[in-house]
Amino acid sequence: MTGVDMPKIVAVDTDFEDNNLEEAMARDAGIEFEVTHGRTAQAVIDGLLETGADAAVTSYAMFPREVFEACPNLKAVSRTGVGYDEIDVEAATEHGVAVCNVPGYGTEVVSDHAITLALSVLRRINELDADMRRGVWDYARTRPLGQCRGRVFGVVGMGEIGRAAAKKAAGLGFEVVCWSRSLKPGRRTPEGYPVLRLEELLQTADVVSLHTALTPETHHLINAERLALMKPDAVLVNTARGAVVDTVALAQALCEDKLWGAGLDVFEQEQPFDFDHPIMKAPHTVLSAHAAYWSEESGRELRERAMQAAIDVVQGRIPVDCLNPCVFDSSAR
Repeated sequence: MTGVDMPKIVAVDTDFEDNNLEEAMARDAGIEFEVTHGRTAQAVIDGLLETGADAAVTSYAMFPREVFEACPNLKAVSRTGVGYDEIDVEAATEHGVAVCNVPGYGTEVVSDHAITLALSVLRRINELDADMRRGVWDYARTRPLGQCRGRVFGVVGMGEIGRAAAKKAAGLGFEVVCWSRSLKPGRRTPEGYPVLRLEELLQTADVVSLHTALTPETHHLINAERLALMKPDAVLVNTARGAVVDTVALAQALCEDKLWGAGLDVFEQEQPFDFDHPIMKAPHTVLSAHAAYWSEESGRELRERAMQAAIDVVQGRIPVDCLNPCVFDSSAR
């Protein structure tokens, strides 16, 4: 196959130090590979047209309708993650472009991170650490301090990650309850966890851990009204999507001492992050920079699966994780 005939995959605004892994996979598959930068729709269009890309692998770039209208050569967009808020899947489908993601890759590490945030807030680990580094040996300054047994862990969203978090919380001694749009309140999950109404869960749980997807229905699912339902000694944990929580309302509740604390890994505005946001001044918080999805093990799996999906499409195969497999029907281009 000559260079002219070789398909090309372009990494568009990926979230890694380099793209050596993706480049090696492309080379082994006999595919050309390039990297472009910029996440706006126009930057994506310019990069795809300039490179003549057949497929794109991306972390954060925007793929609205105009990208698919402007890039007729594009056959696939593969996102290095589970969510796909930035990609207009309907428009991609209309233009015969496969949209792929990587479900399940971060189940263990994200659930680990959620549990870690919950325990860090309950045990005031960051506050104790800060005191030690200031030369203060006095755990009483950070009281109250909590434990797992005797507390209720509420899981909001019972997909793979939510179920993994529930299992780990139960193993630590929490009583687990849950809510999910797909589950009927009053019943139990196959694991035996009671399914509650969302309002009931918020009123009951000592830890509320969010694991739901971001949709129009879940935008600001946790708002000022629902925060007011929570116990004053409850902890909120979010490793799902930033906009599931009204973070300004959360910061206000924390500043008014209406919650025990919060552990957040995701935020409404990221890349760039607003370091002047009120949540930065709220007490009893443990914050991490959207790190829950990453371990060295999960990161490699994420990158390999996303790249393999793009390779499969340009080589005429249907990828394993495709959101719109109908584009491979005979009626699609």
